[in-house]
Amino acid sequence: MMSSKIIHMETVGQIIRTKRESLSLLIRQVASYIDIDQAILSKIERNEQKATKDNIIKLAEILNLDKVDLLVQFISDRIAYEIAEEDCASKVLKVAEQKVKYLKSDLVKN
Repeated sequence: MMSSKIIHMETVGQIIRTKRESLSLLIRQVASYIDIDQAILSKIERNEQKATKDNIIKLAEILNLDKVDLLVQFISDRIAYEIAEEDCASKVLKVAEQKVKYLKSDLVKN
């Protein structure tokens, strides 16, 4: 099981494939459980297609992965791919972190 204290450099697709194979589950079994075509799941595992949040939640269930940890990996993948080629990527992340804190505190006030 993944731990939120460990930062995984694997993509969500790699995490899903590794765990599925370790459980000896066929791609068609997992795809059927989450109600998607096995070709789509295969593309998700190869990082050729992005999963949906709902897919990630269902995958966490069938693969016995911590849902929050897998969602963190899923969201961080999206962010990383979005800003990876920007020269100011690190600065963007720092500012975004400050904005998230501000938005969360503002939500608590309202």
